[in-house]
Amino acid sequence: MERNLTLDFIRGVAILGILLLNIVAFGLPKAAYLNPAWSGSATLSDAWTWAMLDLFAQVKFLTLFALLFGAGLQMLLPRGKRWIQTRLTLLVMLGFCHAVFLWDGDILLAYGLVGLVCWRMIRDASGVKALFNTGIVLYLIGLGVLLVLGLISGDHTSRSWVPEAAPLQYEAYWKLKGGMEAVDNRLSLLSSNLLAIGAQYGWQLAGMMLLGAALMRSGWLRGRFSQSHYRRTGALLVGLGLLINAPAVFAQWHLGWQYRWCAFLLQSPRELSAPLQSIGYASLIFGYWRSIASWRITIAIACVGRMALTNYLLQTVICTTIFERAGLFMHFSRLQLLAFVPAVWLVNLVLSVCWLHFFRQGPLEWVWRKLTALATGTQVSSTTR
Repeated sequence: MERNLTLDFIRGVAILGILLLNIVAFGLPKAAYLNPAWSGSATLSDAWTWAMLDLFAQVKFLTLFALLFGAGLQMLLPRGKRWIQTRLTLLVMLGFCHAVFLWDGDILLAYGLVGLVCWRMIRDASGVKALFNTGIVLYLIGLGVLLVLGLISGDHTSRSWVPEAAPLQYEAYWKLKGGMEAVDNRLSLLSSNLLAIGAQYGWQLAGMMLLGAALMRSGWLRGRFSQSHYRRTGALLVGLGLLINAPAVFAQWHLGWQYRWCAFLLQSPRELSAPLQSIGYASLIFGYWRSIASWRITIAIACVGRMALTNYLLQTVICTTIFERAGLFMHFSRLQLLAFVPAVWLVNLVLSVCWLHFFRQGPLEWVWRKLTALATGTQVSSTTR
């Protein structure tokens, strides 16, 4: 299958962009991910860092990655049922190991599980319009569930939103100690995450995968429309997304990140804006691709995209080593943590370029493909690595 350099670049942007949010989850308690006032109050620098990331990055790069994942499922349909199911099952297994033994913020398990449902929906869709509309409906169902959760949550503040000193100390303890104590806690968090996938997040994830498949099937994600179309669409969608999300960001800050409003109800505008902005980002890349393709860093970012699985897990290894093994967990503010991001990006970029200079696939991508071939009894050319 011939690679699409533009899609590789967009995938690389998504992988690198995800770290802007994940660095907070690596370096601070779980409560800090969405709540800059997790310790009871937020500094001005942390509040502004949260606001900027919420407007331009929070959920957007994960949504962009889900969009591309769905597009990938569309492209895999010619491989057949056994290949797709085996590939996704292996991803579920890898995600489980990642979530239990390395880091509790894993997304691979969710993508694998939802993908096992979505690929059949993509295969059986009667056309692009039906696929697109179904994706929108599924995503809106997820948003509706989020609103319902907010309405029934009550006015009390959850301990997970603003934890007391003892839970914070215990979280730091098991993350720094590691071993079975950490495994037990990650298993507990995984069970909660699985419930969230089934109840709410899975609907949105499925919706984005179907939208990605529809855009791929229509040729939109293959760059078959005019540059002016992509530029207009990108500017419109990104602008509309910002208009939807900006008032919610202001309201959360004004309310001091109160639990009921900011953990649920005011998350909805961000979740609504995320598909618009993520598709808008992709559209702008297509629209300005002639200029982007001339940048020196473009090929390097595309290499990151070609090794997306390897680079995602590499980020986990690097960041857990820094913050958990080296004992730097809870030592930096939200803003200070962003200083680590360029260094990790540099490792992603350099490793990807060097590896793909000698091989056709990333190491984990090669293993994933090889295991899929072995499990399905498919012959894989020896030149695919």
